[in-house]
Amino acid sequence: MVNKKEKLSIQEARKLVLLSQRIPPIKQHKNPLDSTLYAIEHLGYIQIDTISVIQRAHHHTLWNRNPKYSISHLDDLMTNKQIFEYWSHAAAYLPIKDFRFSLPRKHAIATEKENHWYKRDESLMKMVLKRISNEGPLMSKDFDNKGDKFGEWQTKPAKQALELLFMQGELMISHRNNFHKVYDLTERILPNTINTSTPSSNEYARFIITRYLKANGIGQALQIAYLLKNTKPLVSKTLQEMILNGELIQITIKDSVYYTLPSTLQLLNTPLKINKLKILSPFDNLLIQRKRTKELFNFDYLLECYVPAAKRKFGYFTLPILWNGKLAARMDCKADRKTSTLNIYQLSIEPWLNITAAFVNAFQKELIPFSQFNNCTKIVLHKTLPSSIKFELQQKINR
Repeated sequence: MVNKKEKLSIQEARKLVLLSQRIPPIKQHKNPLDSTLYAIEHLGYIQIDTISVIQRAHHHTLWNRNPKYSISHLDDLMTNKQIFEYWSHAAAYLPIKDFRFSLPRKHAIATEKENHWYKRDESLMKMVLKRISNEGPLMSKDFDNKGDKFGEWQTKPAKQALELLFMQGELMISHRNNFHKVYDLTERILPNTINTSTPSSNEYARFIITRYLKANGIGQALQIAYLLKNTKPLVSKTLQEMILNGELIQITIKDSVYYTLPSTLQLLNTPLKINKLKILSPFDNLLIQRKRTKELFNFDYLLECYVPAAKRKFGYFTLPILWNGKLAARMDCKADRKTSTLNIYQLSIEPWLNITAAFVNAFQKELIPFSQFNNCTKIVLHKTLPSSIKFELQQKINR
């Protein structure tokens, strides 16, 4: 048993992180939809992303926790009012049972204690709210979008008003239509059984800390408060209170101090399926904090779709590959829907990895269901680094 004064090795730390993240997935005796809800509730959020060169990140992340995942699950859970859309560190699906913990940020935006990236046009917001109240759920395109566009994404005025009303809690997303948000009044969407009382500051901080540590195993104040505006001082203070109360344990990893829940340390006695290879989304909860990924997994990762093509090293949309408890490779690929072909433009192996038959077999074994998940029946491997493994891999894929 580890106590406050002991250290964890980097291997033990990685084990706690992976087991807490439920990746590779744990065996479940639930129906597939319940397993998806269970994954969202355990992780706390699933980031939504628009990039679709392969299945979008929210689907990909859940498929890696639930092998029986279907892309219809999120729509079903939204319809069943078991999850809702709001902001975590980014746009996300959240468990409806955690709804009240979205209220502090909503109140801060509504009272302008927290700035929003869109301009506030009260008269336009009032008009938008009135139309939805009278007409029912509407999308941005249902409004006259005249006026000056705003910001990097050139967002139209009505969309700005809709998003502000959404962020401050007067509107919610009822569903999506071809991935476009459909907005409705919160009072018409939120189940009557949901607790809507605003948590105290201490209660809110404890929720943030506990949720993060359950999902991630270990954490530091800056990681726990990651992109949650104005929360770091409160999180830091509450962490110390929870240490004094025996609710948390401090551990040292590579001379850095982390926090964990006492129950998490029991996971050190649980086997980790290290030979199970997983192809991850760039927005997977495991590695969304790039600095933490570097510190704990020695994996320097940059999503290069935002980098000019000439400066890319690994490719447009590289997917980190987890194997043997480490981030061992990255794969740039795209699903060609017209030809049902998964094109692997570049598979890059980390320099430290001694490529073995075990790795090659594990990669091939996971690649087949991954291609099926992307509705592809053919796999084409264009390039590997090192190039020496391309022939063997392509031969295995062709079988």
